[in-house]
Amino acid sequence: MFEISDKKGFTALLSMLAIGAALSFGATAARAGDDVTEDQIVRALTPEKKPPLTRGLSVGPQTDPGVTVEQSKFVSSVRGRATRSLSATEREEIATIVKDKPKIDLEINFDYNSADISAKSLPSVQALGRALTNADLKGSTFVVAGHTDAAGGESYNQDLSERRADSIKRYLVDKYGIGSADLVTVGYGKSKLKDPGQPLAEANRRVQVVNMENKATASK
Repeated sequence: MFEISDKKGFTALLSMLAIGAALSFGATAARAGDDVTEDQIVRALTPEKKPPLTRGLSVGPQTDPGVTVEQSKFVSSVRGRATRSLSATEREEIATIVKDKPKIDLEINFDYNSADISAKSLPSVQALGRALTNADLKGSTFVVAGHTDAAGGESYNQDLSERRADSIKRYLVDKYGIGSADLVTVGYGKSKLKDPGQPLAEANRRVQVVNMENKATASK
């Protein structure tokens, strides 16, 4: 059995371990809350390089196998379109095309009941602007998709998600000179929750950016 002095020492050791664990947890949480960087966005949106086809199997110009001719035509048809002009069918077509494309979710906060980007989220939006003008991504076509949590009605959230996607687009066009037609904005309201198990979670209030068609295929 422990002596009294041993018990005191053991209690002190447990206290030190508890404090250390608390400090460690706090550091992890702080890192998780850091602003996303330009490099992180570039890496997330850069398509994987595929090995070239064997010369004997090459037939005509090589295109991105992930983009069909029909999809490329559709992408061209929505480039430069106003967000509100997209039909529900077109929004779902975009969702289908970008499903397997390089993407990143940015938790960009907006002022309450507003499409104004909050001051604390500006660093992330600025990092996005730098990333999309990076040589590795410049010239691609990107989807900027707005999402909300499940609070409120469908119509309200749809409108809010569209306005917020438009707000990000305006900032990128005005501040970074990105071509308006290179940013396809779409709103999904609360229809595509990232965390369905927690419909009111912050993770659902996000802007998703997807490299829809890279610059190598965009001109085809």
